[in-house]
Amino acid sequence: MKRLTLMIPILMILSCQQKDKKTTVTDQQKTEDPHSFAQPSIAYVEHLDLDLKVDFEKQKLTGKASWTINNKAKANEIIFDNSKLSVSKVTLGTDEKETTFTFGPETEFLGRALKVAISPETKLVNIYYTTDKDASALQWLNPQQTAGKKKPYLFTQSQTIAARSWVPCQDSPGIRFTYNAKVEVPVDLLALMSAENPQTKNNTGVYQFKQTHAIPSYLLALAVGDITFKAIDERTGVYAEPSVLDKAVYEFADMGKMVNAAEKLYGPYRWGRYDLLVLPPSFPFGGMENPNLTFITPTIIAGDRSLVSIICHELAHSWSGNLVTNSNWNDFWLNEGFTNYFERRIDEEIFGRKEAEMQEVFARQALDATVEDMGAESKDTHLKTDYTGRNPDDGTNDIAYEKGFYFLKTIEAAVGREKFDVFLRGYFDTNAFKSLTTEQFLDYLNQHLIKGDKALEAKINIDKWVYGAGVPSNVVASSSERFKAIDVLVANWRKTGVAKGLSKEIVSSNEKRYFISQLPEDLKASDMATLDAEFKFTNSKNTDLQRAWYTLAIRHHYTAAKDNIKAYLLENGRMWHIIPLYKEYMTTAEGAKTARDIYKQARPNYHPMTYRAIDKLLK
Repeated sequence: MKRLTLMIPILMILSCQQKDKKTTVTDQQKTEDPHSFAQPSIAYVEHLDLDLKVDFEKQKLTGKASWTINNKAKANEIIFDNSKLSVSKVTLGTDEKETTFTFGPETEFLGRALKVAISPETKLVNIYYTTDKDASALQWLNPQQTAGKKKPYLFTQSQTIAARSWVPCQDSPGIRFTYNAKVEVPVDLLALMSAENPQTKNNTGVYQFKQTHAIPSYLLALAVGDITFKAIDERTGVYAEPSVLDKAVYEFADMGKMVNAAEKLYGPYRWGRYDLLVLPPSFPFGGMENPNLTFITPTIIAGDRSLVSIICHELAHSWSGNLVTNSNWNDFWLNEGFTNYFERRIDEEIFGRKEAEMQEVFARQALDATVEDMGAESKDTHLKTDYTGRNPDDGTNDIAYEKGFYFLKTIEAAVGREKFDVFLRGYFDTNAFKSLTTEQFLDYLNQHLIKGDKALEAKINIDKWVYGAGVPSNVVASSSERFKAIDVLVANWRKTGVAKGLSKEIVSSNEKRYFISQLPEDLKASDMATLDAEFKFTNSKNTDLQRAWYTLAIRHHYTAAKDNIKAYLLENGRMWHIIPLYKEYMTTAEGAKTARDIYKQARPNYHPMTYRAIDKLLK
């Protein structure tokens, strides 16, 4: 989520791309995945030709997925993942000879296996299908749910295992494929994908896409809406609804600098363009790192560029996640821990070391809170997790993100930043367009960095970090001089009760967020009124500050913020911003009633992933 580098020469980029293409399929993993029915050790997919028609009236996709396969074992069957898809027929080869198919039993979280009869010579499988109205990956928005309020909108969220609800696929991050697509939409709307994209609408409503690098299914993405585009520089730009576009372009003006900073750290950006799509507010995450086109929440458009570090995070995924991917969701930390580390290195390059230090303090707070919530001895606090038989979405927590980050910080501290940077650059280059397990990463670490040094291995304490619970004792300490100064200001305020002038000393978004987090538990509503008069927190447009302040307002019965909190919950669909407020409301009977009343109005505007989580919370 300072310094510019020279552009990588075009010939060098093309050379890297040609090399990458040769390694995309032959080096992919063939291991089984507990969250997929596919058996890639027998037969796996290599390329997708997708033909889709988008029907907003019926809220469904009608499609043909033509899969080029590698029938490695010369088998008579290939297995795809499927969730609520209606399959009308399956054919084989370019001559479309119809074949038989069957479904396995419905399995919680996973859907059903789609088993297709093939021959040992089969190279192409064509699946004709339609999606279900309740497909978990598809968010259909009516015009009122968009920024423009005039035209409908569709976007997908395939991570972690929802791609199977809109494309029959082998839905595992260990199986990579290239794709081409043709998408037909209403002529007044624009279609975009995680691929090479158009920048303007055409007069046919038919759009062609190409993704030349092999990606896993969770990075398949589609968006359709009243969308326009503006460039930031020669390889970055912003897509958004017309009423949002200019604000977004201003907010994200540093995108080009971010890409340059990332390349300076860990090598060339290999995906061509890096563009953002600002989605409607119901998008459940801060961002989704779809190749070529990051999906981003509008909640980071604060008007002052104070929340744009999330773009550093999504950009970093172009290396850690999209380029080198976790082989299955039990290795999720390989995506997110690396990305949080890389994000903060980009932050440091662009915004300075003090900014990165503040982010690290927040990271430690989040990690400690997660460990406390899960239990210090919980196996779910291991980096190498086991979500077999459970929804892998449950692993999307700060163990993967922040414990993973601190493990890499610990390695950096043990060997030095310069040496660690050389290691990471080599890691990304060597494993480009591959999917790895935790064990494969550890083998690479031992071979290229530890090199049999038992003292260094013990200093890092690898097994405790990866296979142990909680936070190891050798975790690198995080501190911020700015935050220490704020601690003094908080202590003085507690003594004197005088807030006047504090807003001139506590200025940045992170400083204000930290200040709110350090306010005492015995805070009174009258204290909040005093602070609100000084900082104007209740009326802030910064969603990070709103979340922090509104949580305290609910806890300490600060009723002056009541209407703002309701508006925030009605307009914001970002999970990690709204679920904490619902949780806080549920701590009292009166609050629970308020939460349920607001939720009745808000639920239709939320993504399925969001409302399912809140449904459980409010039971």
